[in-house]
Amino acid sequence: MRQQRKQNEGGIEEKVLLIRRVSKKITGGNYVTFSALVVVGDKKGKVGIGLGRGQEVPPAIQKAITYAKKHLIAVPIKNKTLPHQVMLKYKASKILLKPAPEGTGLKVGSVARVILDLAGVENASGKIIGSRNQVVNTYAIMKALQMFRQW
Repeated sequence: MRQQRKQNEGGIEEKVLLIRRVSKKITGGNYVTFSALVVVGDKKGKVGIGLGRGQEVPPAIQKAITYAKKHLIAVPIKNKTLPHQVMLKYKASKILLKPAPEGTGLKVGSVARVILDLAGVENASGKIIGSRNQVVNTYAIMKALQMFRQW
């Protein structure tokens, strides 16, 4: 998992989660493109993801960042943790996210740690079951974050 972290104006941080090289067979050879999966967040309760494609890596990352900034969601945070437990099945992955006491940290794996960190959640535990596909897991985590209610 390749990660790049940048902070630009407005306090929004960006992290590159995944860069894939996609090759398509055409007459006369291969057609090579790149796809980038990016997470943006302000660490104050807003987070977004974007998937961009381009013929080179930097344009793919820039497209993903632009998309992610346009599609930010608000995550309710209660005492630096999640408000309640949520369980979700999205495509092949099952997601379990639970609040954790102060000082626990983020005890979640894979892309969930990055997404929750950029959302501003400091203490949480969780599990991703059933899928190792980072793109599907990223979308599943975002869907789970949309299910949280503010108490």
